[in-house]
Amino acid sequence: MGFYGNRWPRYVSVGEKKAKAQRKLKQLKKKNPNIRPIEIEGRTLASTWWGKAWNKNLEGYADYTNRIGRGRSYVRHGAVLDLQIEPGRVRSLVQGSRGSPYKVEIKIKSISQANWKQLKETSATELASLQQLLDGHFPKALGEIFTARGQGLFPSPKEIDFDCSCPDWASMCKHVAATLYGIGTRLDEDPGLFFVLRKVKMDDLISQAVQEQSKKLLSQAQRKTGRVIADADLAEVFGIDLEDGVTGEKPKRRLKKSKAKTKKKQTQRKAAVKKVTKKVVKKTAKKTAKKKSVKKKTGHTAKKKVAKKGTRKKTKR
Repeated sequence: MGFYGNRWPRYVSVGEKKAKAQRKLKQLKKKNPNIRPIEIEGRTLASTWWGKAWNKNLEGYADYTNRIGRGRSYVRHGAVLDLQIEPGRVRSLVQGSRGSPYKVEIKIKSISQANWKQLKETSATELASLQQLLDGHFPKALGEIFTARGQGLFPSPKEIDFDCSCPDWASMCKHVAATLYGIGTRLDEDPGLFFVLRKVKMDDLISQAVQEQSKKLLSQAQRKTGRVIADADLAEVFGIDLEDGVTGEKPKRRLKKSKAKTKKKQTQRKAAVKKVTKKVVKKTAKKTAKKKSVKKKTGHTAKKKVAKKGTRKKTKR
């Protein structure tokens, strides 16, 4: 907290901070409807394995222990007005004491190829589905490998660079700290964004057995109807529950606000899983089709050679 003239600045209550952040958010949404604020329900900053593991990793380093805590109150009262996750970068707008929000940019290095190769080999025998990976439902030993310092999935302080437009001289200001905690909350909604941030492909961690099973289902579907795998088959292979079609019936009761938000998060997570699942299936289908075309070409070439030999023999006679 800064010192102005001969007095300290006026104390601002949490209620006032929240109201100020909400007013600013409404203004920003008018200009940019795609803005994505961080909204915390209750006192818990993260509830899923990925969100908790992200926060625990940051809090575990001595470089951050005494600084990152400054951002907890900011992210709780809705000061993070926008947070966008991109490959190797996070951008946010955080409301501070001034009228305009501060701009924060965090750059995170990608996972080294050696580390990623080792993680893929370990996960190949442990993971059974995309849903299992995204939900964090895997053996404890694998979770420990994922969170291992310097060798796991999560970045260390030396792999993180940050910058903020605020005048605070501290190496990690409250706005940067709030953004770092905001990332954990965003991973609760869509864990797939973690892999986007670290510049790696999520489906690389799926076991070979699942890929082989999807190949079999694809070949069966092509023989019978030539259509894409049915939703029921996808649900069975990848362990996901796909949403039923819209019936058009109006719900009898309105869900409470907290329940509605939870349902929204679940829907977003399912959509993310479905999207990645389609990519895996599409990739597998392409590989299978490519192999078949190569076999056909090889067979056709062999027939031509045999035909040419027969013609030569007849000419000699």
